[in-house]
Amino acid sequence: MSSLELLGFGPYFSAQYNLLNRPDLVPARVAADGRDIFPLRGCRAPLGELSGRLRHQLDPLERPVVGDWVAVADGGDRAVIHHILERRTALIRRAAGKAGGGQVVAANVDLFLIVTAADRDFNLRRLERYLTAVWDSGAAPVVVLNKIDLGGIDALTQEIDSVALGVPVVLVSAMTGYGTDALRAHLGRGTTVAFVGSSGVGKSSLINRLLGGEVQRIGSLRKDGRGRHATTRRELIELPGGGILIDTPGMRELGLLEDAGGLDAGFADIAALAEHCRFSDCGHEGEPGCAVEAAVTAGELDAARLAGYLKLQREIASAEHRRDPALAGRAKRRWKLIHKAYRARSKIDPKLKG
Repeated sequence: MSSLELLGFGPYFSAQYNLLNRPDLVPARVAADGRDIFPLRGCRAPLGELSGRLRHQLDPLERPVVGDWVAVADGGDRAVIHHILERRTALIRRAAGKAGGGQVVAANVDLFLIVTAADRDFNLRRLERYLTAVWDSGAAPVVVLNKIDLGGIDALTQEIDSVALGVPVVLVSAMTGYGTDALRAHLGRGTTVAFVGSSGVGKSSLINRLLGGEVQRIGSLRKDGRGRHATTRRELIELPGGGILIDTPGMRELGLLEDAGGLDAGFADIAALAEHCRFSDCGHEGEPGCAVEAAVTAGELDAARLAGYLKLQREIASAEHRRDPALAGRAKRRWKLIHKAYRARSKIDPKLKG
């Protein structure tokens, strides 16, 4: 493998680069997030900056992030980024604040290792959220349960299996080293793997175990025994045997922005049940002939799982409305008409009165 191939430069990206027909440019990979200056790998210059054209034309979601492949004029200590190759995968979350814009967490990742911990911070609904976001990114997920030395693993793995349908689960302990080989089996030459998860689950500790040294800074434990936030930026780490790791800071929340199939993939059990609902646009909230609610009543589907699904569905719809004012306006007018009709009916139908 060439050095570029070891960095993940496969046919998808080489075909795009060749179509540029720009022999004056060379491919490089963005190694960490930056505002104006971006660390690069695969070219001579260690740093790159956007060309004047890109600085003015790029949408915030199109700006380079860790994992992106770019075409640069490679000269001196500072390369100039002239093109950003189309992403094969992208994990996007809703940015904090009322604006509801998007933020790309990492690009061109093959496999996301979703790290959770066997402590008081374990949260099944949060895991569902991460699985949905990863499926939506176009990459594949693996669930990593860290801190298994704390015990209570059988019950936790059963809970994980109930929501991570068909997704591999790796049990590890960053403290003792247990499960490191099973985790390393998911790494490979030319493969890009990213760690994601909330703060304190032990992502940096696991990376240090995999690399055999203190590469990533580790936060000390808090008084309640939970880990502290250690990683402060998203960065790309080259593995000695080939392949790429991307470490990401712990996310307090992973707000979803859109649905490109991630909901159906993350909730395949609900999607399968929904095929038997009487109405194709069933919302699973009181409609007649709803097969999903019937499964909850029969004890075949956890009511909390359905509630989690509906919450994510509403969150995505709300984010889409904020990005499209016309759509939001139409929805608002529609609900006004519904409430107006309901109030009119309640005046003549006693069963509808409060």
